[in-house]
Amino acid sequence: MISSEFIKDAARRAGFDLCGVVSCRHFAEDEHRLREWLAAGYGAGLHYLERNIDKRFDPSKLVEGAKSVVVCAVNYKSPRSLGYPAVCHTKIASYACNRDYHSTIKEMLATLYTTLREVHPSLKSRTFTDSAPLLEKRLAVEAGLGWIGRQSLLVTPEYGTFVLLGELLIDEEADSYDTPFEGSRCGECRRCIDACPTKAILPTKNIDTRRCVSRLTIESGIESLCDDSNADGSATNLSGWIFGCDICQSCCPYNRNTPYSSNPHFATPFDPAEITPEEWLSMSEEEFAERFGHTPLIRNGLQRIQQNIKHQ
Repeated sequence: MISSEFIKDAARRAGFDLCGVVSCRHFAEDEHRLREWLAAGYGAGLHYLERNIDKRFDPSKLVEGAKSVVVCAVNYKSPRSLGYPAVCHTKIASYACNRDYHSTIKEMLATLYTTLREVHPSLKSRTFTDSAPLLEKRLAVEAGLGWIGRQSLLVTPEYGTFVLLGELLIDEEADSYDTPFEGSRCGECRRCIDACPTKAILPTKNIDTRRCVSRLTIESGIESLCDDSNADGSATNLSGWIFGCDICQSCCPYNRNTPYSSNPHFATPFDPAEITPEEWLSMSEEEFAERFGHTPLIRNGLQRIQQNIKHQ
């Protein structure tokens, strides 16, 4: 058995801002909701959501022998997280203005695991961050870190929605587990629903990914941005976004007074508002790789970003 407080202290030393520990179990209700959501067509071609559903909702099936999930969160908020000038047509989601968080968080989780192994040398684990069929946001709620807001994102009292999650699945039981966060603090607020330029946020705390700007600029092919992509025949409004979107976060009251990240890994090295569309369109592949090869932008590639700019 491993001490929950020891885990949390090790997580803080590894650079995480929040940490909770939960027991592995089957989340049957969440599985039912996802199956209904997929059946309604909201997955919009994101076929990876349809794979390994049984593992997604039961961590013990994802990692054999797993008994506990250590859920960690790190604040990545920067000044650019709160929005761009209205005239900007090169907007990039603020998480992507840093080194790729997958690499950063996995390194932090590896540091956490090393610390735990110093006291529990036989401990076995696997690390995850947005890269496997794991119910990250629900696990974060179970770990007491926050609630799921109307825009379907985790909202934490301390840092709002500008947090990135990572998980450590371990084969030991903890001496205590955290109490799930009860209820929602969104109240009657609808700012995220009203602010979404494509009306992608549904009343059920789900996202119609067929309309989501983040998916349209990252996940889907440029063909989905054609003029007949909407039911009324109108063009999809990207509102100046060329990679991801922060609108449903920047308008959230819980992000207004939260602190900026103090983690050096999330010190943004560039400001998208200072790069003009003309600069992007004249940029060479070599320059793109040199300037942005360490960021999530490399996932799209320069050509795709240029296509998104031309669609504005």
